[in-house]
Amino acid sequence: MTQVQINRSDTDTLYLLHLDLPPEAVQRFTQMAGTGEWPLKYALGATRLRDSFVDVVTIKELGPMRLSQYLAQAYDVPARGLGADLARIDTLQGHVLILPPQAFDATSQTLAIAPPLQLIGHYGEAKPKGRGPAVTARSAQGQGSGGQPGAFGQGSSGMLKAVVGIVALILAIVLWMALS
Repeated sequence: MTQVQINRSDTDTLYLLHLDLPPEAVQRFTQMAGTGEWPLKYALGATRLRDSFVDVVTIKELGPMRLSQYLAQAYDVPARGLGADLARIDTLQGHVLILPPQAFDATSQTLAIAPPLQLIGHYGEAKPKGRGPAVTARSAQGQGSGGQPGAFGQGSSGMLKAVVGIVALILAIVLWMALS
């Protein structure tokens, strides 16, 4: 039995498990029965598990795609993020389970992983790159062409005054006509 601590605030750790069952038993094991029985949840020792986030992969159905490629495309886990497990992952056969952090419903819990499950590893999804360089344009710093901060939106434009005057005149005419 392997124990794994799940942290409720973890949003980027993906768990990969090998499922050692014959193909005809996989569906019964991985899907919750109408009675609420769920062998997968019991074998994980999970207190909370969301079935909509459990990804059961039949490796031979990937065709020529390697499992590491599937992880990269479906979960944004780069091959370098698999580290020393890369070769092992690409030689797995049968079925694997992929559990993204959403599968644990933001619940801290200790998994007690038991057969027929075997933890292959946990891997981080690629994180977004940091912000770009700071914006240095004068307009982004609140400075107009006159170089005075805060000059925008104070009605200093002659064109703005003309537009406001015309709109006020039109509203006055409409109001006068409605009252007449």
